Amino acid sequence: MANGCSNSNWVVQKFGGTSVGKFATKIIDQVVLPSLLEHSVAVVCSARSSSTKAEGTTNRLLRAARDAENAQSQQYVSLVEAVRLEHVQVAEDQLQSPELKSQVIADINGECERVLRVLEAAQTLGEISARCVDKVISTGEKLSCRLMAAHLQDRGVDSQYVDLAEVIDFPISSQGLDQDFYNSLAATLGRKIQACEGKVPVVTGYFGTIPGGLLDQIGRGYTDLCAALVAVGIHAKELQVWKEVDGIFTADPRKVPTARLLPAITPAEAAELTFYGSEVIHPFTMEQVIRAKIPIRIKNVMNPKGDGTVIFPDSTYELEKTAPGHDPRLFRTRSHSFMQRPKRPTAVTIKHKILVINVHSNKRSLSHGFFAGIFSVLDRWRLSIDLISTSEVHVSMALHSEMPLLNGVGGDEYQIIDDDLKGALHDLQRYGAVDIIPEMAILSLVGKQMKNMIGVAGRMFTTLGENHVNIEMISQGKPALFNPAAVSGTNTDHSRRRK
Repeated sequence: MANGCSNSNWVVQKFGGTSVGKFATKIIDQVVLPSLLEHSVAVVCSARSSSTKAEGTTNRLLRAARDAENAQSQQYVSLVEAVRLEHVQVAEDQLQSPELKSQVIADINGECERVLRVLEAAQTLGEISARCVDKVISTGEKLSCRLMAAHLQDRGVDSQYVDLAEVIDFPISSQGLDQDFYNSLAATLGRKIQACEGKVPVVTGYFGTIPGGLLDQIGRGYTDLCAALVAVGIHAKELQVWKEVDGIFTADPRKVPTARLLPAITPAEAAELTFYGSEVIHPFTMEQVIRAKIPIRIKNVMNPKGDGTVIFPDSTYELEKTAPGHDPRLFRTRSHSFMQRPKRPTAVTIKHKILVINVHSNKRSLSHGFFAGIFSVLDRWRLSIDLISTSEVHVSMALHSEMPLLNGVGGDEYQIIDDDLKGALHDLQRYGAVDIIPEMAILSLVGKQMKNMIGVAGRMFTTLGENHVNIEMISQGKPALFNPAAVSGTNTDHSRRRK
């Protein structure tokens, strides 16, 4: 079987690491093969994670890269060996063709030998650059895609492994990774995919070396971005992001039994849900696809016949706001048609692991100097704020971190263990009294034209009060889109079920 449909009938299917690690054969039999009956399919894979992301291939390779900086350690060798053995075992257990099995195992061994040479060189030099880290982590996508291409060939599908490690063959502007760079990359990826000529391309989510390093400049979501740019480059009908949930829900279905699957949402709603706690798709990645008027469908590898959730290109999604020379309207008016629509939010989401920082002005400076000083401190210590609420003499800021910032048992027993937070709190004391509140959460209602939904905020606050959830700070989000509040993190799940 091959990609036999017309070039205008492409579908890009992106599979995450845990899906590839746990459901590779199911992905091929129940997702890719049925899709090939109607579409040309391009497959993009993340590095494998056999159980959890924490023990996945990318995290192991990152630990190996960090270990190689220590001249006295050889742990990186055992980490790479564990990655090699895991992939070899998958090939041994799941591939039927002896010739194919032998070739893939040889490819796996070769990739792991190359990454060991890179790490040995880094250890000799005593440092590991961003470029070196990129080369190390790219091994995860290469191994994953080699196995996926072999699985397809083992089932009679004419597939082609596509390594994007050297795909950037055009000059990069001194201005950095601007939209022109992504447009050029999408076009290059499109040509790379079209060159497969009827074969099913299995594409590494890693797409080459960029200034500053792919991991540092783009982050762990680079495989989603790669899939998006592939979709743009081949003018795909749809980008499918396959996860282990049925799509996007009105709330977390693991905590709210009555949560409903959303058949469709707008790009703006998806962006806010991602930022405030629901893992959907990175807003910048989504922007690249929506800009090209390509819908994104979130689907479940364990329920491939489900419809999932579609993020449709929306004419009101302000992509042009980032374009040079854009002249935004200064005055925003309330549309009568929006005021007449049903007044109901799309979803509710919670973001945990929030620390609230309060700064009460000492009144030694005017309000604009007070704010300028606070923001300069945040910039100096590289603290990114999720939510902010202000008055003339007071600022409350909600800060999220997956890494622990404090340790202790509560109250005055807490100790600040993050150096950046410690430095920022010290500098903020120049501007007034500072206190912090740990173990908070950001609860957000998300919905198009939220700002025009009369009474929604009142019902939200009433529900929180009835469930004994204290509100520490309130902020109106992007106009007409979402309404977030920082609340005590203890009873938030119960209050969410009552909405």
